[in-house]
Amino acid sequence: MTLQEQLRVDLKNAMKAKDSDRTGAIRILMGEFGRQVEKELSDDQVIAIIKKLIKSERELLNAKGEEDSSFLQIMEQYLPSQASEEEIRSWIKENIDFSALANRMQAMKPIMNHFGAAADGNVVKKVLQEFD
Repeated sequence: MTLQEQLRVDLKNAMKAKDSDRTGAIRILMGEFGRQVEKELSDDQVIAIIKKLIKSERELLNAKGEEDSSFLQIMEQYLPSQASEEEIRSWIKENIDFSALANRMQAMKPIMNHFGAAADGNVVKKVLQEFD
């Protein structure tokens, strides 16, 4: 089952359970799907949309001086589990030769290609900056 199909099922279940927070959050996400050219999206496309919504929600919360919202919590549940700093650091040690790079940040592309949606770019950047 694709992530988009799972969201449809979750929307039905949330409506039946009268969970207004989850229903509203998934409806917002479905609205974003409707704005896409394709009607059936890949999981990577769905994850990219979720990340975009999470980013804008965080910006709104920061502007209000708040840190968390139910919308944010619901959206984060649909993201794949994130690689830990230690997992990223370990992979870098095994696979990246810094002597072949002009600077550490050039390693971002191969790292992000390897981890994909399972790594947050900000976490990878932080790990790279801490590398000796």
